[in-house]
Amino acid sequence: MSNDAPLLSLKNISRKFPSAEGGAPLEVLRGLSMEVARGESIAIVGPSGCGKSTLLNLIGTLDQPTGGTINFDGRDLLGLDADELALLRNREMGFIFQSHHLLPQCSVMENVLVPTLAHGRATANDEERARRLLDRVGLGERLAHRPGQLSGGERQRVAVVRALINQPQLLLADEPTGALDQATADQLGQLLIELNAEENVTLITVTHSEKLAGRMARTMELKDGQIKT
Repeated sequence: MSNDAPLLSLKNISRKFPSAEGGAPLEVLRGLSMEVARGESIAIVGPSGCGKSTLLNLIGTLDQPTGGTINFDGRDLLGLDADELALLRNREMGFIFQSHHLLPQCSVMENVLVPTLAHGRATANDEERARRLLDRVGLGERLAHRPGQLSGGERQRVAVVRALINQPQLLLADEPTGALDQATADQLGQLLIELNAEENVTLITVTHSEKLAGRMARTMELKDGQIKT
């Protein structure tokens, strides 16, 4: 694909959910279209319940739209089978959530390497990248620690490194600072922007934080099921 082409393109996306007791389906997204360039940093904002996480799940192929098309790096995501989607999620996308979802019984290093195990054992290159990234985010001395021995901000930084370990093209963050105090949230927001540039990874973050959104190069508002720019 040409580097001039958008990394991600959504066209006329709708997502309906069945309502309780046989009522009319709830249409969360309706006719939504957006494009994201390679290397961009974007915040998606909007009120609670407007569909921000739904949109992120569609982009990350954790869900499928009711209608419309999603193109990622020149591929029609709706034309891929389950195995192809799983491989794409593992190799080309990284996910950060409000809760870090670290494995409590595993060390920091082991948690970071989990995505590399999908197709065999972690390689020496994987381990070297993990050490470099952990050192980059200030956790070089915490490799053998378990999540319970870390602060909330440290755990979330481990989650960021885990999301980056396979060198994804796209990093998706759903309220990544939502569970952190303001000072720690500010540090994580700055880190995400720096890694966006250093790792040449496209960053899309869903957030209620105006401060975090302000760090991104572009902000998109989700309102009435559509993107308002």
